Amino acid sequence: VQLQASGGGLVRAGDSLRLSCAAPRTILSVFWGLDLAWYRQAPGKERELVASFNRGGAPRFTDSVKGRFTISRDNAKKTIYLQMNSLTPEDTAVYYCNSAQPPFYSWGQGTLVTVSS
Repeated sequence: VQLQASGGGLVRAGDSLRLSCAAPRTILSVFWGLDLAWYRQAPGKERELVASFNRGGAPRFTDSVKGRFTISRDNAKKTIYLQMNSLTPEDTAVYYCNSAQPPFYSWGQGTLVTVSS
C-alpha cells in the first residue's frame, strides 16, 4: 500500500501551497480512522515529521512550521491536505504522506516543493 502526495511545485518565499494525499483503494474503508501525517526530506537531511493527526486530539506540528502549516482531512474524499503558508527556502523538500506512527505504508515518491528566495 502506498500513499502518494501531490501538489508540489516551485514557489517564491512567502507564497502558499496546498498538498494533497489521496488514499489508495485498499485502505478506503478504514481511512476515517487512520492517523495520517505529512513528512518531508530536505536535500542531505533525514526525513522528518512535519504534521500529523493525533488519535482524535489536536494535530501536531514540528516547531519550524507551527503557525504556518495546517493539516486537514476530507473523509468523504479520502484525502488529507497540508496547507503551507509563508513558505521559506528552508521548507524546500520532498513531502510525503504516511501513517503517523508505525507500521508505515510503503513510501511513495513524494512531491517536491521548492521555495526560491
